[in-house]
Amino acid sequence: MAEFEVATGAAAGPAGDDPGRRAAVRTAFEGLLQIRRLMNTGAADPEGVPAEWERRRPVRAVALALEAAGVPPSALDAAGHRVATGYCLGAAERPGVVRVEWLGPPGSGAAYAAEEGLRNCAAVLRRLGWDALEYRGPRRRRHLEVEPAPDGPPRR
Repeated sequence: MAEFEVATGAAAGPAGDDPGRRAAVRTAFEGLLQIRRLMNTGAADPEGVPAEWERRRPVRAVALALEAAGVPPSALDAAGHRVATGYCLGAAERPGVVRVEWLGPPGSGAAYAAEEGLRNCAAVLRRLGWDALEYRGPRRRRHLEVEPAPDGPPRR
């Protein structure tokens, strides 16, 4: 059986409206929560703390969390053209940190929607024990840098 492929938004991606895909995402996310319950027995809220597996594969874990929450991933077509607006994940400069951008096709208005899209991503991830800090890069483009919170879920 092939490993479940998460939608990072950085490549040609699966269709978000496919009921089979939604079921697979739900099953994978429930598996992630089960891993958290089994591995984080010393935490007050075991489901609110990233497990060691997530810390070793943060891009995969963050992508699964976002897609399971219904946040749309961006996607590229076979020719490498962006065809969907949503999150796009990759490794940040620091090890163990995920960079989250909000991207879309030319003319889609993704840059204008980035603040709200990234705010939604950050809210989803913070509930699951990730720190998500917003930065501005070249041309004032917004992005998040996401890493496991040092002591579980951050205080709000």
